[in-house]
Amino acid sequence: MKLGRIVGTVVSTQKDPKVDGLRLYLVQDLALDLSGKDSFVVAADAMGAGVGEVVLYASGSSARQTDATNGRPVDAVVMAIVDTIDLQGELLFNKVPPYPETEG
Repeated sequence: MKLGRIVGTVVSTQKDPKVDGLRLYLVQDLALDLSGKDSFVVAADAMGAGVGEVVLYASGSSARQTDATNGRPVDAVVMAIVDTIDLQGELLFNKVPPYPETEG
């Protein structure tokens, strides 16, 4: 699995029927500090993710192991939406920022 951020969509009106119905995203690889690397992949979405989300994606033959991609000609699949990333007790990423304290 690799860590990435969905940075765009890919639309193809003419494609093999086996990939009909799959949403395709442009995923940028991320470093541990969540900065974007210079590498990108087109990944089929198996999770209902959206642009801007931090995700885990699988590539190669593992990309064909989800229910959405089984038997389909895909080489990368978004297979998890990241909620938090913790490294040695330090919170590196939190999808939902803490709610501000309300004055009472």
